[in-house]
Amino acid sequence: MRCERDVIAGAYDERAAEYIAVGGRLTQMDPRDVSMIRAWRDSTDGALLDAGCGPGHWTAFLAEAGRDVRGVDLSREFVASARRSHPGISFETGSFHELAVADAALGGILAWYSLIHTPPSEVPAVLREFARALRPGGSLLVGFFDGEAGESFPHAVTTAYHWSTEALGILLVDAGFEVVSSEARGRAPGEMSARPHGALIARRS
Repeated sequence: MRCERDVIAGAYDERAAEYIAVGGRLTQMDPRDVSMIRAWRDSTDGALLDAGCGPGHWTAFLAEAGRDVRGVDLSREFVASARRSHPGISFETGSFHELAVADAALGGILAWYSLIHTPPSEVPAVLREFARALRPGGSLLVGFFDGEAGESFPHAVTTAYHWSTEALGILLVDAGFEVVSSEARGRAPGEMSARPHGALIARRS
């Protein structure tokens, strides 16, 4: 029986070209998200990891400031595309359940819509792994679909889950973080998804 991560990787491999066409460029992103991630990048010291980097557009954006940045994703097709599009950046196929980094090696982790397919019961372990990889004071930025925490819905690729800022914030605190800021908002016309957006920034204690 295939594990959940294999299912997710296979689903994105099959639809990678389609996904990249509609959401693989920075110009296709909401300007509010670009502004938020830019501000987070510029205020976060140390090496950065784009966890669940997809085709690498956000990874490349993080690297624009001359930062030490790498991306990791389950999908081999995404990683192959990211390497072609952004040859100066390190991209690896792998799971953020077990990051190939030393303890306290990172200054920041971007998990932008990376946790949406992770079964809710597994999210606490992923957050603890992020905490392990971040140095004290390091920063985590998470983007997600805002809604009833743990509620599943039929995402275009494979099953996904909503989170609320409150529920995810509690899990972050339990994993060793301090929540610094949060936001929840509706979508602008023309965005990739009509589902409400949420984001949290948390600092490693």
